[in-house]
Amino acid sequence: MRKPKLSLIIPYERRLDNLKLALQGLLNQTMDPAEFEVVIGTTKYDEDFVVACDKAARHLNLVTVMTHERFEIPRARNMAMRQASGAVTVNMDADTLLPPDALERLYERHFAFGQNACIVGQVLGYGNNYDGDVRHVESEPFEIWQKRLEEMRSTTDQPLDPRFTTDHVIPWSFAWTGLIALPTVLVREHDLYFDESFVGWGVDDIEWGYRIAATRAPIVLRKDVYALHLPHVRDTAANFVTEAASYRQFLRKWPGPDVELAAAFSDFEANDLYLDFLAELRSALPGGADLLGTVRVTVEGAAVAFLGVPLDSAHRIVDPDVRRAAVSATDVEVLPLVGMAVPFDDASVTECRVLPTVRDLSGRYREKVMATARRLAPSVVEVGA
Repeated sequence: MRKPKLSLIIPYERRLDNLKLALQGLLNQTMDPAEFEVVIGTTKYDEDFVVACDKAARHLNLVTVMTHERFEIPRARNMAMRQASGAVTVNMDADTLLPPDALERLYERHFAFGQNACIVGQVLGYGNNYDGDVRHVESEPFEIWQKRLEEMRSTTDQPLDPRFTTDHVIPWSFAWTGLIALPTVLVREHDLYFDESFVGWGVDDIEWGYRIAATRAPIVLRKDVYALHLPHVRDTAANFVTEAASYRQFLRKWPGPDVELAAAFSDFEANDLYLDFLAELRSALPGGADLLGTVRVTVEGAAVAFLGVPLDSAHRIVDPDVRRAAVSATDVEVLPLVGMAVPFDDASVTECRVLPTVRDLSGRYREKVMATARRLAPSVVEVGA
């Protein structure tokens, strides 16, 4: 049997109306059904889901990978990705609806010659993520959505996805999994599966994108690849709680100015702010310092955090007062983070000291550092103020 060109990876739980529309979109593809496969990862047996898959499988090469576990998107994606046999792995969601020529366009324009790139497509309708809670969604027939897909053709000339209307600076910042594709060999060679320790909504995809970027494979936004995000019930407040925890986890795993900006401002804003922030950071550095960091020292069981600490390129402490505090400490942790966001728990230190370097940053960055200081400790001291 011929190897598929594409493996479409879909995690699924309790969004049957969305999934039925997504599958109908795949049934309507201009690409020969023999040239792609659909692999769905799920963690709960559901008779209606099985019926929907069985119906689609009569016309598509469709595989379902199922396990009896608590549903988490990274786990569901990984189960499906490990079964992929296509030359290109395409991650999408159960609420992503593709236009008829989407797969043919994606492959022929971006992978037919063995290109080693990660291709990000437009996904319109992501406003559902941020426009408040969604308690109820009226189911609409596929024909309505088909008409909307047809109206989207102009988006290839005038992108409507906000990620495509700004300069793309941080490679991983826009690596959202609504529609994103990369060579399967890249996944295998670099173990590019999702980190299953991320729980709840958000961040697992951009952390995955961070590791894709680390392979030096380009992450490229292509406006000629596009899809619709289908509406569904959403608890925005609950999502943002898990997102905040996951950002700290991301920050703990890969501390650096790009990840810190995302944790403090969001991935989208971080992309826009990155170059400005680096310029401000360079202006704030005292002589002999290459970056500003966060230092946490523990003396006789009491922890103190210092924010905005001048460090050299090897992350050694340049500030003499902080260096003295570190010498007498039983435990010292140094992170290349200014202090706008840090991976420490709330109220986890006795005192937080904000160094004078922070005052040289503009208000939006300084305010984030001060908010972090108040989150970390009951006592906040602005050194030299």
